[in-house]
Formats: sequence, C-alpha cells, structure tokens
Amino acid sequence: MDVRIGQGFDVHRLVPARPLWLAGVEIPFESGLLGHSDGDAILHAVCDALLGAAGAGDIGMHFPDTDPRYRGAASATFVGEALRLVRESGLRLANVDVTVFAERPRLAPHIPAMRASLAGLLSADAGQVNLKAKTMEGLDAVGRGEAIAASAVVLLIGVAA
Repeated sequence: MDVRIGQGFDVHRLVPARPLWLAGVEIPFESGLLGHSDGDAILHAVCDALLGAAGAGDIGMHFPDTDPRYRGAASATFVGEALRLVRESGLRLANVDVTVFAERPRLAPHIPAMRASLAGLLSADAGQVNLKAKTMEGLDAVGRGEAIAASAVVLLIGVAA
C-alpha cells in the first residue's frame, strides 16, 4: 500500500466590496479575500495539500497568478485539476482535515455547508472531510480581522506498483 501525506497553507488579506468564498461557498460578509482568483484560502490550502501528497508541486506552479487565464477563477477548478493529477498518480483521497483561521465573520454556522461543498468537490464521503474554524485571539493580521488563513492535511492512498 502506498500512503502519502500532504499539507497545505494559504492566507489572503480581506478587502471591502469583494465576495468572500470559503470551501466553495459564498459567505455573507462585507469583505472578501484578495487574490488573483476568487481567493478561497481553504480550497487553495487543500489544493496544495493534494499536490504535495502526490509529489506534483504546488498551486502556484500549476495556476500562476501571472497567468491571466486564472484572474477571477473559481478555486474549485484548481481543486478539480489537483484531484485529476492525484488520480493519474494511482492515488485516491483517504481523508482531508482543514482548519480555517478567522476572527470575522463567525464561521460556525457555515461549517456544514462548507464541509458538504468540500466533500462534493473532492468526490468524497462526508466522513472523509473534516473542517473546523478557529480564531487567533486577536493576534497577528488574522487576529486583527485583516486576513483569513487556512491549513489542510490530506492522506492519499494507493496500491504500490
């Protein structure tokens, strides 16, 4: 059995008058995450974790922010491509565990929808996907409400050649 672990991290600054996307769900809020794409920090962290576990580089290598094709792109497309690369490597997702760090907005009410969205994007059962929200207790840019960050860990499994 081939077992691979990957981890990913992403952080984006909050800016006014932009939609807030997290785990492929639009969250009602007065600010959104600044990024070349939709800025979905959760999906970016998951994408990096998938690519890392598969030994396939990182999100910037596959979807550079210098490429105009990805301006405003839905981050779900990045996850889909990362998942395709995982499958081409003969691997499959065992589970993903994500932590999102935000002072505002309060994310607890949105966790079920975000978790369901993430499971759908990964073609995974709900039991394979965990998502939790934490604050930074007023520390750093996230704690001051200036940014949102996410960390993800994935386990991929496959049959060794």
